[in-house]
Amino acid sequence: MTITIINGPNLNLLGRRKPEIYGSEEFSETLRKIRDKFPDTDIRYFQSNSEGEIIDLIQRENTDLSVLGIVLNPGAYAHYSYAIADAVADSAIPVVEVHISNIHAREAFRATSVTARAAEAVITGCGRKGYEMAIDYIRKSEI
Repeated sequence: MTITIINGPNLNLLGRRKPEIYGSEEFSETLRKIRDKFPDTDIRYFQSNSEGEIIDLIQRENTDLSVLGIVLNPGAYAHYSYAIADAVADSAIPVVEVHISNIHAREAFRATSVTARAAEAVITGCGRKGYEMAIDYIRKSEI
């Protein structure tokens, strides 16, 4: 069983970027904890600042029969990328959108997520725990 985590733009800077919002832990440490929590699941990880690379990976993961679902933190693309939203909408496997911060409690433009409309579920404001919650959701949806 494989679940792919995709982090969008600027999330490569987690640990250094706005630690008061996103925390001071680098994502490599978060990923280690996630893999430790789900030892029977192959957790793939991909981060890109490029919209096209994210779309290409979503489409590729849909052709891999071992992939159970995708955890997507689209970063700022959530607010305006109809192209990523279309890729999510076309996905044959579940896509759960995750945001570390509560996007509804921040700047007004962040409250709208065009990609969330296409996702099967959305988790926002639960910190890094949101990734684990999304994986748990995908694993349970297989039953």
